[in-house]
Formats: sequence, structure tokens, C-alpha cells
Amino acid sequence: MTVLQRFASEASEYRKIRQQFWGSASRDARSWGGYYRSRLLSVYRHLIPDGARVLEIGCGRGDLLAAMNPAVGVGVDFLPEILAEARGAHPELQFFVGDVHTLTLEPQTFDYVILSDLVNDLWDVQAMLGEVHRYCAAHTRLIFNFHSYLWSGPLRLAQRLGIATPHMPQNWLTRHDLENLLEITQFQALRSWQEVLAPLRWPWLSDWLNRYLAKITPFRFLGLANFLVARPLGKPRPENPSVSVVVAARNESGHIEELVARIPDMGSGTEIIFVEGNSTDDTFDAIARATANHPERRCKLLKQPGKGKGDAVRTGFTAATGDILMILDADITVPPEDLPRFYALMASGQAEFVNGVRLVYPMADEAMQLANLVANKFFSWAFSWLLGQPIRDTLCGTKVLWRDDYARIAHNRAYLGDFDPFGDFDLLFGAARLSLKIMEVPIRYRARRYGETNISRWRHGWLLLRMVAFAARRIKFV
Repeated sequence: MTVLQRFASEASEYRKIRQQFWGSASRDARSWGGYYRSRLLSVYRHLIPDGARVLEIGCGRGDLLAAMNPAVGVGVDFLPEILAEARGAHPELQFFVGDVHTLTLEPQTFDYVILSDLVNDLWDVQAMLGEVHRYCAAHTRLIFNFHSYLWSGPLRLAQRLGIATPHMPQNWLTRHDLENLLEITQFQALRSWQEVLAPLRWPWLSDWLNRYLAKITPFRFLGLANFLVARPLGKPRPENPSVSVVVAARNESGHIEELVARIPDMGSGTEIIFVEGNSTDDTFDAIARATANHPERRCKLLKQPGKGKGDAVRTGFTAATGDILMILDADITVPPEDLPRFYALMASGQAEFVNGVRLVYPMADEAMQLANLVANKFFSWAFSWLLGQPIRDTLCGTKVLWRDDYARIAHNRAYLGDFDPFGDFDLLFGAARLSLKIMEVPIRYRARRYGETNISRWRHGWLLLRMVAFAARRIKFV
């Protein structure tokens, strides 16, 4: 027997033993783990919106997959008898018997791939990830949960006492181990965190511990379940994508001509969409004159139907035809010449959402008052904690994302509320919930040269605090 044959024989024997074990364990399954599974289900429901295309590897009876309310739900497991039960319980889903190391599904891609309590039980995690990569598009997200090694002792004790389902010897991957395996199989880990301090149900206390205390340092390091979200690399996006630059303009007459002249052409074509916001000066007429004076530029002029920059941005995004959507403030405090830097990150696939940062380079005199600077730093810290990704400057008006990702954010907007007058947090919250890869570009912030800011420091600051509290309930403490 050759080395390769011996290796294949060992893998086959490993799979056979686990089939026998899990077939028996599933028949003898106890209800003690019901609360733990319900907690996992709550986390996955937060991560995966209704109506997605979802693949679950190691799906068992399919209860977790069904709870996601997928438009297309596909489950794969190696136990035929368990999948027979799954088909009877969830006839709207598709279930296939198969080895996750050699997937043979029909060619298709999914929005989300669930790998729940799976990786520590596999013969070859790297081979499995290589198989999964074939069913991913650029926007696909892999979601893992696996036991923390800190809980190996308590879990063995619980299994001996009959409280937990018994397991065979496990791999016990750490988050670092999984991140390394993802990297060598052309995936990128986006964020990771811990869940479930209390895996058994204690009335009221378990929910409080798992929803709140598990999210706070140092208690969060004691969670039973490690969660990790990753994205595939090397998946095609549009080549040489086109761009739509949305400029919300209210009382900005003095900047319009300069904007039309300075916004650079990017990609396969750039359209400039002005959304005039019921100005008291002649901004609307200034836009009409500037676009007439520059017939070589693809410009659109829209009248804002509502109030606030957020409403104006949504109006512009709805009318946009570019592959990449950009927001540029009409006050030119962010130089239009910086936009190609944002474009490069998106077109290369390095980023899926790019945010400008005004707090790195020294600012021009009078560009930002001290109170505004302090508030920006506070909200940057608050939103970095909430979103699980570092956000240095939440209120920078320059934000860039793919149009199809914006459509998904808009579709899921009801979950996160619809009261953001700025539009910045609506996009950041939505991007975080979709687990987009967020990157930031430092820019040199200029002082306004015409007109006055439309921001009310105290009124809007109070609104931002309310939004932080709301987001904490919908994003962090779920």
C-alpha cells in the first residue's frame, strides 16, 4: 500500500467511525443542549437576513438552516437517516448526503455558508474549505461557530454526567488556527467574537449572562462558542467598474462649478448626481448652469423629496447606475481628488466598504471645532465597539460601497431603524450587519470656504447618542 493509499484509507476509516458514532448519538440525543442550540440560533438569525441563499455544511436535522428562512436552503450531511428526518421536517429545503471533503453539489453560489460546531470534528479542515470555495461568490460570507478550548474540561465532565452530548476526540482549533487555515485556502477572516457564558437554561439569568455580560471584557473571553465570519478572496467583481458620485447640496451654490470641474473620472465612466436639498440660495440654478457648462460630464440634477443628508443620499443612490457608489460632501472639505484612492481599494477587491478618516492628518485652521473633534472621537470609539471593526471617523461624509451591497443594506433597513438624518450610520450599521470588509482612507480635511454647516451640534449630538443606544440593542446585545 502506498503512502497516498494509506492516507486515503485512514481518512475513510475516520469518516466511517464518525458516521457510526453520530448515528448512534443522534438517536440517543438528550434535550440538555436545547438552550445552547437556541442561543446559537439567535446569533445566526442576527447574522443572516431572511430570504438569503444559504448552504449549511453538517446540517443534521436541518433545524438551524430552516430557522434562517432562506429563499434557497441547502443542507449537506453524511448521515442518510438524519437527512431523511430533515426532509420530512423541512420539505421546503434541499438536503444531500455527502462528504464535506468532496462536495458534489450542482454548480451554484450562496450568500451564506453555515459551519456550526463542525470544524473540530473534521479529518481535513483545509480540504473542506477548498471545496466550499467553489460555491462562493464575492459577497458570500462563511459563518463558523466552534467550542473554545477553555471549555474542554467542563464539557468532558458534562458528557460524563450525561448533561451534554458525548463527542469523539476533537481537533480543538483555536481562532488563530482557523484564521490560518482560511488564509491558505483563499479566505479572509473578517471578525471573531465569543458567545454563550451559560449553556444551560437558568430562568432569566442565562439570557442576561449571554446577551449582556458575554459581550463585556473580561467576561467575553470565557464564552463557550467562538464565532468567526470570513469572506472568499479571488472572486470576480465587475472589471473596470463604473462610478456614481452622489453630492447632497443644500445652500452650496459657491462650490458647484468647482465640484463639476474637480471630480475625477474613474473606471469605465463616472456620473455625478447632485441632489439639491431645498436651498435658500440659488444652489439648484447653480447646478443647472454648471452641468450645462460641462456637457462632457455625465451629470444628473435631482430635487430632494425629504429632509436631511441621509434622505438626499438615498435619493441619489436610487437613481445611480454606477457599479460603485460614492458620497462626496458638497462643501469640498474632502478634496474630490482623493476619490481615486477609495476607488482603487474597491476595484482591487481589498475593500467592500471604504470610509474616509479626517482625524489622522493635521486639519486646516477652523476645519473642525474642538467640541466636534471630541464628539467625533467618542462616536468613533463607540461605533468601533458596537460594530466589532475599527472605525476611526464615523461622521466623515465620504463613504464608498458597491451598488449591489447597498441594495442589500436598503432591503434590511427596517431591522436597524430608519431615523438617521445623516446617512452615515445607516450605511455603517448595514455594512457591519452584512459583515462587509471595511477599510479607511485618511484624508486631509479642509475648512469650508462658502456658507455654513448644516449640522446642529447639540441637537444632532443628542440624536447620535440615541442611535448608539438603539444600535447597541440591535447589533451588540443580541
